[in-house]
Amino acid sequence: MTKLEELKKHLKRGNVYRRTDLTKWSKSVDRHLHALLEDGTLQKLSQGLYSYPKETTFGKTPPEEESLVRSFLKDDRFLLTSPNAYNSLGVGTTQLYNKRTVYNHKRHGEFTLGNRKFFFRIKPHFPKKLTEEFLLVDLVNNLGTLAEDQNEVLKNIFSKIQVMDAKKLERSTLEYGSVKAKKLLLPLLAHRENTQYAF
Repeated sequence: MTKLEELKKHLKRGNVYRRTDLTKWSKSVDRHLHALLEDGTLQKLSQGLYSYPKETTFGKTPPEEESLVRSFLKDDRFLLTSPNAYNSLGVGTTQLYNKRTVYNHKRHGEFTLGNRKFFFRIKPHFPKKLTEEFLLVDLVNNLGTLAEDQNEVLKNIFSKIQVMDAKKLERSTLEYGSVKAKKLLLPLLAHRENTQYAF
């Protein structure tokens, strides 16, 4: 068995690899990388980042976004989202955006990974997974960047707050909200609490 064949045995379909990952199995990484790209085993995603695509009846499939971002960051601590996620809140956002946002602790800027654009934003705090409360706070944080009628969306947000878990929403606002989001949401939540106690 050649050294290249030995290296191939370590690769798993669907995985994303950095050049440095391959140094565990090869002492001639650049030569082997060149050979793996030439024979189509690996596909280059960006500088120093490669995928070993899964094969289907329709051809090779691109890597999952989570795997792509994890390898790029060399970190599990990130939250992958999109403005399209706001549409699930039912507050009047209906636009579809070809945009993926990655909240993380390490990288900031726009990067193209495997023909897909990702907007990396450094944020000190974000949840491990998307929640309704976080999405609403994030929507208010980013309202100015959306194509929708902001006043209409805000009216719907005010109504939405009435049926959400006030404590969870308050925690999310304090933890993840911008100064503007806190000024907007916290008084509304306080007013809602006072109204409830009035009865």
